[in-house]
Amino acid sequence: MNKKTPVSKNDVTSALRGAIVVVAVGALLAGCSAQQHVAATPPNTNQSAPAATPPPPQQATTPPPAASPATQQVAAAAPAAPAPQPTPAAPPPPPVQSFDDAVARAAHAVFTNAPAPQPSPGMVVIDPLVDGVSGFQSKATQTIQDRITHIVKDDFPQYAVQSLSPDNLKQNPRVLVGTFTAVNAEMKTAGVREAYRFCLVMGDLSTGKIVAKSVARARIGDVDATPTPVFEDSPVWTDDPSIQAYVATCQASKVGDPIKREYLDGLLAAALISEAQDAYEHGRYAEALSLYTTASKAPSGEQLRVYDGIYMSLDKLGRTDQAASAFRDLVDYGIHRKRLDVNFTFRPGSVRFSNSPESHNYDMWLRQIASQTAAAKACLQISGHTSPTGSAELNDSLSLMRAEYIQSRLEEDQPSLKGRSVAAGKGSRENMIGTGKDDASDRLDRRVEIKPIEPCT
Repeated sequence: MNKKTPVSKNDVTSALRGAIVVVAVGALLAGCSAQQHVAATPPNTNQSAPAATPPPPQQATTPPPAASPATQQVAAAAPAAPAPQPTPAAPPPPPVQSFDDAVARAAHAVFTNAPAPQPSPGMVVIDPLVDGVSGFQSKATQTIQDRITHIVKDDFPQYAVQSLSPDNLKQNPRVLVGTFTAVNAEMKTAGVREAYRFCLVMGDLSTGKIVAKSVARARIGDVDATPTPVFEDSPVWTDDPSIQAYVATCQASKVGDPIKREYLDGLLAAALISEAQDAYEHGRYAEALSLYTTASKAPSGEQLRVYDGIYMSLDKLGRTDQAASAFRDLVDYGIHRKRLDVNFTFRPGSVRFSNSPESHNYDMWLRQIASQTAAAKACLQISGHTSPTGSAELNDSLSLMRAEYIQSRLEEDQPSLKGRSVAAGKGSRENMIGTGKDDASDRLDRRVEIKPIEPCT
């Protein structure tokens, strides 16, 4: 049996010093492992660890316990918190220009920035531009389309502009969509409108991608926003998925994005509707009726423009009973969409209907609205709206009286609606157009809105 050698004080001090050095080096290595993936440069592995300071001779020091392997593994795997990224500043809005300059700016930007078509010349079709809120086409949007056609012919011979038609869509052309919308100083459709925002987008149907986009602003006084005959004659407005998809394709897309699937699904119907609108505006009402009816059977053909167009064509053809049935379909569509804005025209400052060309149909409209809402056992909120002209107090009062008048007429036709409707005056607080022109261009601001409400209280 060997005899144990006595342990000296120097030996203890050396052992403690060595333990401390081992722990310090281990902690240093673990820290390096945890930070290695975020370090800008690798640590200098040739640098020696700093010498540990020995404890005072008169005080015993116990080294800290080493972390367990599991703890070290978790610490090494924990990702470093990402550095906060500054929010990019929103780009300034484009300058307000004359109508002609704004159209030229947007058109040249889109055709200049788009990739060259292959083969050349490439076909481009224009899906008629619309107001970004109502979906209406106007003299302004028609003028824009004509100007773009001339600009392409003069400055971009690598393109050939063709009409939107089912046959041309078979060629997978490039397609232009655009919105022209009255906006305030913050580019929003609220408050006092100060300019028109013009959004123009080119999509390539062969790739399904957005290939170019431009935005411009036009002076509000330069713009003739009078609706085209089709939209001036339209009796009813409601939110429509096809129009929402069109607007989103322009306003909510950027270059490189896929074209909205909802828009692509409705392109064939849109082509038929475009041809039907052209026939209607040239007085070919039988042809328009046939095209609208065909569009109704196409994919995504169940939309407001089709229902409106069938009713208007039948009315122009003098088919009274069929027109009443078509208006009933319009009402059902609005009830299904939970909103039915009816373009009743009132005399200024009055609850009496005007002598407008369509006013002879108002009694029929009211009967159909009353019968269909009663059959649906719907409760209704009936809201009157006015343009911003005049005092807010007067507009609130006038809009309420008009709503109450429509409410009383509906209850006369269908007594079962009594106690199931409420009238409200919105004044000009929910203007859709907001220009305050008080003409055909902002007719929707003077609408009567009928909404089914749930629960029925």
